Amino acid sequence: MLLPLWAPAFGADGNNPPRFTNPAEIDRAVSTFTGAEIGEIGGARSPADRRLRLTQCSAPLFANWHGRGQNTVKVACPDQDGWQVFIATRSQPAAAAKTRIVKRGDPMTVLVRGRGFTVQQTGEAMESGAVGEWIGVRTARKAAPVQARIERPGLAIIPAN
Repeated sequence: MLLPLWAPAFGADGNNPPRFTNPAEIDRAVSTFTGAEIGEIGGARSPADRRLRLTQCSAPLFANWHGRGQNTVKVACPDQDGWQVFIATRSQPAAAAKTRIVKRGDPMTVLVRGRGFTVQQTGEAMESGAVGEWIGVRTARKAAPVQARIERPGLAIIPAN
């Protein structure tokens, strides 16, 4: 029997259809991580493919930069047999380069923002950057740098999903 593309497949027992992750959840994870909406500079180039049939994730989706530049976001399901997808982002044209307002070594306040809470800590910029760019910020002398998005001079944000 042939099923239309929109019909769910049945589970291993033949009765229960598996649950799938709504591609809009992937879009939300990317926009929360990058701080930019679909089509905006720094955001996803386009929405996640609505035909994706990725198993439902029991934990919140995890987003992080993939590769050397900030032009691809990896969105992953942290479940044991989870999945990952790669979403291209829209980079800023070279002609419209932004002014670097943070310099390496500058003191920074790092805010972690989530629904209904904000946590802040002081840190040090590990690289220079402009408003909206993601840079490494070290929050303790021997700690590994965390990636945070520059909001304004001296302030970087880490959005919590």
